[in-house]
Amino acid sequence: MAEAKQAPDAYDALLDHYETVSGLGDAAGVLSWDQEVMMPEGGNPARSKQKSAVSTVRHDLLTDEQVADWLDELDDADLTDEQESVVREIRRAHERAARVPSDLVAEISEKTSEAHPKWKEAREEDDFSIFAPVLEDLIELKKEYAEHIDPDADAYEVLFADYEPYLDLDTAERVLERLRDELVPLIEDIRDSDVELADPFDGEFDVDTQEDLARDVLDTLGYDWEHGRVDTAPHPFSSGTQFDARVTTRFDPEKPVDAFMSTIHEFGHARYTLGLPREQYGNPLGESRDLTVHESQSRLWENHVGRSRAFWETFLPEVKERFPQVEDATPEEAFEAANEIFEDNLIRVEADELTYHMHIVVRFEIERELIEGDLDVEDVPEAWNDKYEEYLGIRPENDAEGCLQDIHWSHGSFGYFPTYSLGSVLAAQIHAALEDDVGPVDERVREGDFDVVGDWLESNVHQHGARYTTPELVREATGEDFTADYFLDYVHEKYGELYDL
Repeated sequence: MAEAKQAPDAYDALLDHYETVSGLGDAAGVLSWDQEVMMPEGGNPARSKQKSAVSTVRHDLLTDEQVADWLDELDDADLTDEQESVVREIRRAHERAARVPSDLVAEISEKTSEAHPKWKEAREEDDFSIFAPVLEDLIELKKEYAEHIDPDADAYEVLFADYEPYLDLDTAERVLERLRDELVPLIEDIRDSDVELADPFDGEFDVDTQEDLARDVLDTLGYDWEHGRVDTAPHPFSSGTQFDARVTTRFDPEKPVDAFMSTIHEFGHARYTLGLPREQYGNPLGESRDLTVHESQSRLWENHVGRSRAFWETFLPEVKERFPQVEDATPEEAFEAANEIFEDNLIRVEADELTYHMHIVVRFEIERELIEGDLDVEDVPEAWNDKYEEYLGIRPENDAEGCLQDIHWSHGSFGYFPTYSLGSVLAAQIHAALEDDVGPVDERVREGDFDVVGDWLESNVHQHGARYTTPELVREATGEDFTADYFLDYVHEKYGELYDL
């Protein structure tokens, strides 16, 4: 690796400056976590101003003319590969931010803070009209934002690039279309199957005990409690840094398996965050590689570990200790319960491994139509329900279980949803590479050895931070280009066996 010989002063100055930018972003993350988990309901007016102030200061620092000068000075500098990666990431962030006026950044931040309680109220009241006006405002603001960044590009494509800058929208569309084309027939075959999977978790399960069991799950997987915590939230999420990566989950007395899967999913996000190099905190080498990769980590833990036979052979005794009512359950029955394909599931975060992707297709199509002006906000509930009927064969009876179930639009996060499916696809590809290196993962999981998964992921994915672009990181970790082949082979084999297809 070549030594940097030119412009070290500019590089060091750029790095020092960016550390402040990064710190402000992390501070905003803590404010958002508190708003969704701990803040009293009456705190929102002040919180919206606080988040707006932090966002404005961060934006002003990122777009400072001095940053442009340092970047210009580094154009022809002889930098190491790692330094070039840092400059690439900061340049991209600076150039996109510099095109957006500070007052628009502040307005978007304040509006999203206002939108969150409106979404929550609308969901509780089962009334989309409460949320609709602020959603309409957010759509217009985000369209204006996209116009500033690239007036010649498709607005939705610009927004998608905020979450996945290195896999283009065409790639996302091709993957989603392939999943729709291949999964819908598989789901139909499963529905036509005479096989009925076991469900030893039928009944009611105390939510406080479920929370104790969620902590057991995190202990079993090796969650670092010194650098994390678990709480509840209406919409589970994980956030933080390599020093403080927190998870949230939620509990339903009639759906304990959902709580297991939600907790494992968020653990996967937190494990990635905690696996980022600590010595690189504050610069792109210590930041995660966008949402497709982040989602691949959570889905690998959730689906390839948490939904495996081996996991339930290992973990079922702890479940029985907490819930004696399932003392007669076998690991095979628990495995079947964790992998049942539901004909009538309306909620994305409770969806099974196959129908989940139809939930994503619905959201992708609707938000794209909203951004392109082909769908009016007031028509979202009907459009949502029609697409659910078309793709999933079910129709929501109310807005709470329909178009109000997700928090993302209240954050102004348009273009986010495709990364969920992209991440699931990548998880299967990474899992295959993991097994090529260490052998069958199930054998290690049966022994309670979850470190083999976490350590491999840390070495091959986490430690690189944002050094590589997404396609480069996929090749680095798996030796191949990004492909949906592994995921489709995996689900056909797994569910073909389960449902005797």
